[in-house]
Amino acid sequence: MAGSKSVVLAALVANGAIAILKFFGFLLTGSAAMLSETYHSLSDTGNQVFLLIGIRYSERKATRQHPFGYGKSQFFYSFLVSVFLFGIAGWESLKHGYSEITSHGGHGGGSGGIDFLFIQYTPPAWLDPVWVNYTVLLGAFAFETWALYKARAEMQRQMKRNDWDSYREAFRKTSDVTTLTALTEDTIALLGIVIALVGLVLAQLTDNPVYDQISAVLIGIMLMGFALALAWENKRLLLGESLPADEGKRLRDVITSNEHVESIVDFRTVYFGPNEVIVSADIAFRDGLETEAMDDAITAIEDELKATNGDIRKVYIEPEAVPEAA
Repeated sequence: MAGSKSVVLAALVANGAIAILKFFGFLLTGSAAMLSETYHSLSDTGNQVFLLIGIRYSERKATRQHPFGYGKSQFFYSFLVSVFLFGIAGWESLKHGYSEITSHGGHGGGSGGIDFLFIQYTPPAWLDPVWVNYTVLLGAFAFETWALYKARAEMQRQMKRNDWDSYREAFRKTSDVTTLTALTEDTIALLGIVIALVGLVLAQLTDNPVYDQISAVLIGIMLMGFALALAWENKRLLLGESLPADEGKRLRDVITSNEHVESIVDFRTVYFGPNEVIVSADIAFRDGLETEAMDDAITAIEDELKATNGDIRKVYIEPEAVPEAA
């Protein structure tokens, strides 16, 4: 939990500073790509606030109404981040870039003027917008690199702890959606900066602002695409996803390796928060096992399951009769 919070705080500081830089860059230059990047950074800043609320809420103690705690609140707030903030920022960027292209026919914008909050804004004639944008974007790149470094360090720690071989596997298996969201945000933020820089360079070389406007559209499409991917990852956990199949098999092997176990009648796992798993198993024990010996066997299985997977918080084992087919 502490690792996730430090990642979010680092991203909050970085994105807040970047949003201010980009907004002043837009005010001074009127760049369409710079306004899209401002939307992007503002959404990222809001994202971190939502993630911090999720972390704080998840730390509440279990109650009668919530006997397994509030761990799933992180899934909920991360879902809000992916759908509303990412989606809104992506849509606004796409809409703004498209509007600039169609309204000016690819020959407006830049230093000639731009609409913002229904106000026609025209940058000062004495200001070279290109170098302002370059300076702002390079400064933003430095801030985002620092935030990405913090997020990658935490994700790599989790990958090492769980023996995950790649970021793709971590993206698919992790239950720490807070770190996952921060890592994704920082990655696409750097990609957005690169796209904006390419658009600005092409606009300067060709003296045609349409490249700047196209980069705004591309940033919007990228944001909306990642919003859908993050929403999908959070949805699986909100709906109560089980552990990955390979980890489930490993836990089953732990149970069947006990000398008193005849077979597993039913076996279920579910995430109730980041790195918080509940295991429920219906087990058929061998005939003739005394009650006291069965209790000892159940305790031994519970301890072994928790030792095998450190994310397991609760284990519920129900003795069952041996199935007739056995």
